Amino acid sequence: MPALFDFLKSYSDFIIIGLLCLMSFVMVWFVIERYIFLSKIKVSSYSNIHALDIDLHRHLTIISTIGANAPYIGLLGTVIGILLTFYDLGNSAGDIDAAAIMLHLSLALKATAIGILVAIPSMVFYSALGRKVEVSRLKWKALNSSKHIEQ
Repeated sequence: MPALFDFLKSYSDFIIIGLLCLMSFVMVWFVIERYIFLSKIKVSSYSNIHALDIDLHRHLTIISTIGANAPYIGLLGTVIGILLTFYDLGNSAGDIDAAAIMLHLSLALKATAIGILVAIPSMVFYSALGRKVEVSRLKWKALNSSKHIEQ
């Protein structure tokens, strides 16, 4: 068990923060891709709304999943940090330094803060892109309802 704690002490920050950075990069990548796609889409070229919906909603699930799960990844980092703090406290043989404990606990909370910093923009972008999707759907419906009236 000490080997596990040594591994976590050495690499947990790199793993958690690295994963959150990767999630952030993926989120930004898909937000840019969706924004470009939604700004260039021609809804008049779609013959039915189902094909349009498939294209409009592509990659939005990834953005919302990142926004929903980033705080949990950060919380996992915090839990691991607190676990390591208690492990070190238990191995201190009664030599408790309150300042060191507070420092370790405050550093453990950084993972949750980073997770929230990834989640908030992700959900904001998801909502904004969802609005653009809805506008595109309404444009398609307006175009097709006017075609049916003319016939």
